[in-house]
Amino acid sequence: MATGPVPAKHAAGPRTAVLSAIAAIGLACVLTQLVLMREMLSAFAGNEMVFGVVLGLWLLLTGLGTMLGRTAQKLSDPVRVLVIGQVLVALAPMCQVFALRSLRDFVFVRGSDVDLTGTILCAAVVLAPFCLVAGYTLVLACSILARANDRAGTGRVYVADSIGSIVGGVMFTFVLVHFLDHIALLSVSAGLNLVLAGWIALKHQGMFETVKSHARRRVGVLVLLPVVALGLTSVFILAQPDALSTAMQFRGQKVLFRANSPYGRLIVTDSGAQTNFIENGVVVVYTPNIEQVEEAAHYALCQRPDARRVLLVSGGAAGIAREILKYNVATIDCVELDPLIVRVTRLFLPENVSDERINMLTTDARRFIRHTTNRYDFVVLALPDPTTAQLNRFFTAEFFGEIKRVLTEGGVFAFSLGRYENYISPELGKLLSSAYRTLRLSFEHVLLLPAGRVYFLASDNQLEPDIARQIEKLGVRTKLVNRNYLEAIFTSDRFADMQRAVLHPAAINSDFSPVIYYYALRHWLSQFESGIGPLQVLLVAIMLVYMARLRSVTMVLFASGFAGSALEIVLLFAFQVLAGAVYQQVGMIVTLFMVGLAVGAGAANRMCTGPVQDVGQADNSSGMAPAGADPARVGGSSNIDGCGFRKNQHTLIVLALAICGLALVMPIVFNGLASVARLAAGDLLVQCYIGLLIFLLGCLVGAQFPIANRIETGGTLAASRLFTADFMGAFLGALLVSTLLIPLLGVATSCIATAVLNLLAALVMWRAKMRS
Repeated sequence: MATGPVPAKHAAGPRTAVLSAIAAIGLACVLTQLVLMREMLSAFAGNEMVFGVVLGLWLLLTGLGTMLGRTAQKLSDPVRVLVIGQVLVALAPMCQVFALRSLRDFVFVRGSDVDLTGTILCAAVVLAPFCLVAGYTLVLACSILARANDRAGTGRVYVADSIGSIVGGVMFTFVLVHFLDHIALLSVSAGLNLVLAGWIALKHQGMFETVKSHARRRVGVLVLLPVVALGLTSVFILAQPDALSTAMQFRGQKVLFRANSPYGRLIVTDSGAQTNFIENGVVVVYTPNIEQVEEAAHYALCQRPDARRVLLVSGGAAGIAREILKYNVATIDCVELDPLIVRVTRLFLPENVSDERINMLTTDARRFIRHTTNRYDFVVLALPDPTTAQLNRFFTAEFFGEIKRVLTEGGVFAFSLGRYENYISPELGKLLSSAYRTLRLSFEHVLLLPAGRVYFLASDNQLEPDIARQIEKLGVRTKLVNRNYLEAIFTSDRFADMQRAVLHPAAINSDFSPVIYYYALRHWLSQFESGIGPLQVLLVAIMLVYMARLRSVTMVLFASGFAGSALEIVLLFAFQVLAGAVYQQVGMIVTLFMVGLAVGAGAANRMCTGPVQDVGQADNSSGMAPAGADPARVGGSSNIDGCGFRKNQHTLIVLALAICGLALVMPIVFNGLASVARLAAGDLLVQCYIGLLIFLLGCLVGAQFPIANRIETGGTLAASRLFTADFMGAFLGALLVSTLLIPLLGVATSCIATAVLNLLAALVMWRAKMRS
């Protein structure tokens, strides 16, 4: 038998409990997302393609969870289901981390890269349990509040989730990641959610008539959850499960060190005669690595024997700085982004950085080069291929211009790209050609050396291709890079391959049109036989069918969800280009977006708190629900509300147009900020403007949800439709912008595409308004 609305005097009870639960789940979602993102980058290739796939799947699966949430209206005891869901949210993340670390090498070949299809399948299986439950609980909470006659309940759930996300993001960025390993970090979230689950079960027993006596007896057991939570937390910390699972992850190697830094998870292992530094699943240093060390040092340094000052970007831990000391240099400034790398190097490989001529600097290299007053005879870039937006910053025309500024007259700049094994694939050809064409904008002479990796040397002076003669003339002793080795790899046919490679048609790589990282991702994908497979086609087909079924209100939320994730990625990308990749500052930018979501949603909720005439009241003067009515629908909005139906439609149109305008303004602001970034106060200006833009974006996106909820009728079904549209749009925005739109079309085009989608949504909403 359906029940009527809960009297207003009792509404605050379920509201407080349910919103507390949603805030805790929101906190757990952020912590789990950040931890699993790092774990998956460690398990698979740590590039932008994997990042986009994992983030997109997270949003897609959460959206599917909200879609399943429409069944919440049929539940006889939704509070009990919410408690169970919160318990699952508490415990699932630690199981997911164990699964990733222990099962990855059982499913795939140990030590091999995993193709895109394998990454999608594995990530979906690991993420599904948590994301589906987390998405379901959002709609479930809306259903509970609707039964409690809270007609703004859906908007309040949105705000509570945003607040929990803010707290979780701040805790992770500024506290937890600095002191706890991943499993201990997740146990904090688990403890909080288990305590709240027990409190809700105790506080709300018997609130609804549908709660049976046997359920009350279970409350006694659920009250023990706080004790169990504390016990589990203690066990997990004392038993060191992180150490156990890490040992399982690196079978056959001795784990010497493991720790988290803001920039990733760093593991140091010993595999016999080799010491490995593994950050986010990528081997960033292994010793001895004679090939990398000697090639990076000698190809460049032999060009100018009179060099005195050298700038080395990364590579100090590997021993490149020590190798450079074989030349008569006075100072080597070695810049590393992650202080943990420097600390671990001094602990395990002190001989590589102990010389007093080596200055280890921990900062963003792009920021350092932009503001330094030092001048260098050599700049050596010892970075991996630019398969991420962050790495792409070091291969752009703007950065090469900054390098030119810090070089002395006739100074030499050196870096390497790709792997060359006597064949230039079309993908590798475009990668090399783009780098060559971009370098030629700043330097008169560019020389490509076909070693294991392709080395680029750039200078305004003539460059000597006979490396063996130069090294012999200087009397520098080497183990690998000698005449026999160089004559074997520097053959005429290999140099001819380099000449053909730079003839490939390729675009110039710039800060806001980062084509090199698109070429690098294509080069990475080309190593797999499988291209676009049936799984990818199926995902595209599902999205097209879903988008075709969108109505006016859900279309607006879909577009705003797309804009929220797409423009957030754009703003983070711009911030790293203009101000550097300093972790705490990037974390603050993300936090400002979540604060904007909460502020916008909260303001919209307050705008729309007028009396609402619900479905039951419209058809029944008694104020009780009609017989057989869905209790969740009783709390749903109708076309007659405190804000006015047409006014709400008008507000949604204005907000969609505001997002459109903001997207169009962003490229103009970025161009202006690029011109002031070199000023003494340039970093502060960049932080203020980017922070303001992302806060405004959050406010506009957040404000749309409560207003849309006042237009859509249907209680639980409406909440499910709205949340699903929001998450589906965010999924598409995250996937397309990070992996395709920015690298292929650039930042300006990505912003224009976002603006066009929101303009279309506004037009659809305007048409619906005219019809109504």
